[in-house]
Amino acid sequence: MSDRYRVRLAYDGTGFHGSQHQPDLRTVQGEVERTLQKLNWQGPSVLFAGRTDAGVHADGQVIAFDLVWNHTEKELTQALNAVLPQDISAVQVSRTTSDFHPRYDALFREYHYQILSSPNRDPLRERFVWRVWPQVNLRLMKRTSKFLVGSHDFAAFGNPHQPGGSTIRNITRAAWKKQGDLLVFEVVGNAFLYHMIRRIVMVVVKIGQGKEQPNIVKRYLSDPSGPPSQGLAPASGLTLKEVRYR
Repeated sequence: MSDRYRVRLAYDGTGFHGSQHQPDLRTVQGEVERTLQKLNWQGPSVLFAGRTDAGVHADGQVIAFDLVWNHTEKELTQALNAVLPQDISAVQVSRTTSDFHPRYDALFREYHYQILSSPNRDPLRERFVWRVWPQVNLRLMKRTSKFLVGSHDFAAFGNPHQPGGSTIRNITRAAWKKQGDLLVFEVVGNAFLYHMIRRIVMVVVKIGQGKEQPNIVKRYLSDPSGPPSQGLAPASGLTLKEVRYR
């Protein structure tokens, strides 16, 4: 008889076309399911807490699947990591209830976006940051991001994953902090729209560089009629850090 397993997954998103399965493309889901098939998994698909775009990283993605496994969770962790490719790791494995769903049971998700403000490349970190120049005004970015906290219509910053879905999201934290020579944007919310965080980061960085007015974030939230014209921050700086449950 099978049990349902909950796994915290980490991956370097650089070599993936996102987390969700796509025919003929390398995805996180595709690699995980290929690995599980070698452990005699016969399920229809692995459940994910959320989608990540191509190039986006994770060290707190949560997945779930049903598996007949007559050994310990530790041994399953070892078995998964012995077969998974080098850019994916099963961080923690535990048995869970048969009705656990990593997406629908999630209360909040936390993402971090890392910026390196430098005129010169850093080859050892470029895959995990967005390098920006001219330098940004961190104090101004902090002040601007406070407007994001609360329940708002974020239609100007992203699209729902399902056509006609709600664009209202509840953000409980949107804060910038300095970590060494990096600037890190920590954002926590009940859910996020497609491209929402990367579009927010692009707008806030433009504000920090003096290329956009500080009140524009407030304006987009009060009149979410269309997306900002600044585009998207690169996927490389974004990491799914944690999915929280009861």
